Amino acid sequence: MDIYTIIFLALAVFIFLRLRSVLGQRTGSERPPYDRAAPNVVQRGQDNNVVPIPGSVIDQPASAAPAEPVEPTEHWKGIAEPGTPLAQGLDAVAAQDSSFDPRHFLSGARSAYEMIVLAFANGDRRALRDLLSTEVYESFEAAIKDREKHEQKTETRFVSIDKAEIVSAEARDRSTQLTVRFVSQMISVTRDKAGTIVDGSPDKVADITDIWTFARDSTSRDPNWKLVGTGSAH
Repeated sequence: MDIYTIIFLALAVFIFLRLRSVLGQRTGSERPPYDRAAPNVVQRGQDNNVVPIPGSVIDQPASAAPAEPVEPTEHWKGIAEPGTPLAQGLDAVAAQDSSFDPRHFLSGARSAYEMIVLAFANGDRRALRDLLSTEVYESFEAAIKDREKHEQKTETRFVSIDKAEIVSAEARDRSTQLTVRFVSQMISVTRDKAGTIVDGSPDKVADITDIWTFARDSTSRDPNWKLVGTGSAH
């Protein structure tokens, strides 16, 4: 062998011995390599017992927990008695819209009731257009035009809304309808151009009961309800 071959062989032996001294030898008792994809646990010796570390599994948010089933008698508690036509109607509404919450709806209905009554008294067509169906809007606008024709103005003030309760519910095709009975107290007076009272009284609190029906398209992205029918009870 020439001198270069001997040099390369000696260099190879030297490198092998250096690597052996640095890396060591496997004895069979080494720890397994850390697996980043393994569950978040701490291993205990050789008996495979594990201790869970707090993490995503233990600290799940409350929303991740499965919802407890609601008893039929509790489903519409405070809104409708079990087995009544109203309860069955609400079941049909909820079947079309799983996010339907009657209490949330009633809260919005109370606000809409007050807004519509005041907008009508003030002749605010823009506000009414967003809250009423086409048919109801046309009826309200006709009354406003008649008031304007006779140069009359109406002043209305709410004293209280004592009750708002759902009295009927219906889901048909894509339409959902809920009828609400409102019991309120308000002061309303209508004056002519000269300021003479032609209807109502500025000093008398009137007890009012209105039956209003709201509807929405359950397939629409628009979550808002519109007034589609009005009535009163005496």
